Amino acid sequence: MTRWPLPEPMARALEEARAGAAQGEVPIGAVVVKDGQVIAAAHNAPRGTHDPTAHAEVLAIRAAAKALGDERLAGCDLWVTLEPCAMCAGAIVHARIARVYYAAADEKGGAVEHGARVFEHPGCLHRPEVYSGMGEAESAEMLRGFFKARR
Repeated sequence: MTRWPLPEPMARALEEARAGAAQGEVPIGAVVVKDGQVIAAAHNAPRGTHDPTAHAEVLAIRAAAKALGDERLAGCDLWVTLEPCAMCAGAIVHARIARVYYAAADEKGGAVEHGARVFEHPGCLHRPEVYSGMGEAESAEMLRGFFKARR
């Protein structure tokens, strides 16, 4: 099987996930890209911040909005290592992210192609393009290893 190099934003998101795992957080990383440049990067931090909303996607979106000086991230792409949950999908909608790239599917907690399917809801205000699977094996293995070590 030929393995192609990961796009730089997904490689960076995986680095963020590893950094989160090193801090005892669930290993999920996210980056926001504008015009081909990473403008924000984050990893999960609910445990360390005592904030249940401190998911990688939300933290990266907040940092990108601050960097751009605008709550709307039109033209920005979000790269994340796991399918976003309903909360994060809602933040993606409100931020007007143009494209979402996620590595591994989340059949239990995902809300993009599983569960609530937020972007398909009739009341959804904005529907980003969605691409999945890049970095899936590495992301899924990192998550499995993280949870296996805690059992």
